[in-house]
Amino acid sequence: MGRTMRILYYDWAEFNGEDARDAMKRLGWRVDVLRARQLGGDMDPNACDSLREMMKRADDGAEAYDAVFSFDFFPEVSEVCREMGAPYSSWVFDCPHYPLYSDKLGNSVNRVHIFDRALYEELKENGYGATVFHTPLAVNADRLKEAGLQNHRLMGRMLNGEDAQDGYIHDVSFVGNLYDNEFNFYDQAGFPDGIRGYLGDVFDAQQRIFGADILGDERVIPDDLMSQLHDYIDFENTGKFRIDYDKVILDILRKKVTILERRSILEELGRRFDTAIYTTPDAKDIPGVRNMGFADYMSTMPHVFHRSRININVTMRCITSGIPLRVLDVMGAGGFLLTSCNPEIEEHFTDGTDLSIARTPEEMIEKTAYYLEHEDERKEIAINGQKKVFKEFSYRRLLPEVIGLGVNILK
Repeated sequence: MGRTMRILYYDWAEFNGEDARDAMKRLGWRVDVLRARQLGGDMDPNACDSLREMMKRADDGAEAYDAVFSFDFFPEVSEVCREMGAPYSSWVFDCPHYPLYSDKLGNSVNRVHIFDRALYEELKENGYGATVFHTPLAVNADRLKEAGLQNHRLMGRMLNGEDAQDGYIHDVSFVGNLYDNEFNFYDQAGFPDGIRGYLGDVFDAQQRIFGADILGDERVIPDDLMSQLHDYIDFENTGKFRIDYDKVILDILRKKVTILERRSILEELGRRFDTAIYTTPDAKDIPGVRNMGFADYMSTMPHVFHRSRININVTMRCITSGIPLRVLDVMGAGGFLLTSCNPEIEEHFTDGTDLSIARTPEEMIEKTAYYLEHEDERKEIAINGQKKVFKEFSYRRLLPEVIGLGVNILK
């Protein structure tokens, strides 16, 4: 029998950390945790010293860590691992994630897994092909099964009129950020009317097209316009990252599109159907839509997904290719998912079999109406989607690849 894998887990209180650690332990790995605070997006300055101490003690005791792991990439962690000669595996679920533009991304100890293939390809082309990998995100299938969120079992009881307390709580629900807060940097910029009017037309056009990013087309945002946008958006250049600030501006524009289209779609859903949202307390009201407040990832969110007839996903526009974690979370909980299209969603899942994909806002409304009227079809799709997620996107399947124990099985 081989030696037990030993992982040093850098915990920054990310919402899915408990799931990943649970899966590691189910794999038979030993997991030691360094809990550190995040200070306004920056790493706890004491964390690096603690990291060195834990790694040194393990080395001295002849129980060296096989890898240090974190969700998202921390250049400071990578640098400590380089100094100590320890492998560092990270799994990036944020997009954008600007620490990826640190020169520390090239440290040879890194295995940085990117869920969005377009971003992975960009980093690879920038010379980081030896340290970046493309790996979709995952769910804790074991926890969801043990919580009884297996669609085929619960829905069968519901069809027989049993367990009324497990019935549906919403016809349509959306769990996610509306981004209409202090982080909406577009509205804070003092663009002149001409620029704002042109961008408004671009935003209208982008909202009509799911699954394609027109904002990144230089014909839409040409160099002269980009130069003007720089005059109205201030950036604090700390020197930590080698960031192309044109990309930052595009991400600000993409976030604005996300704000507009999520509100627009939810307003229309609220006019026609029983619709609820679970979002941040500072979100602005949407007429006809009930704001249920924040949904805890571990305790509340899976039950909302499972007990909503239709779960809506409108992908953040900064994610131009990948499968958002919300997509996997909904299906993993046995919920029916109606999502805007994205290239990797369409590659891994079949429309009308595992989930439902909308290619325009109008189609999202039409499909909502259709599936509310077709109960059996909707339930069968939810069952299929959960089975596929459990089979292909579980932590226990993907974590060995992320840590570096095998080839990239989804590449």
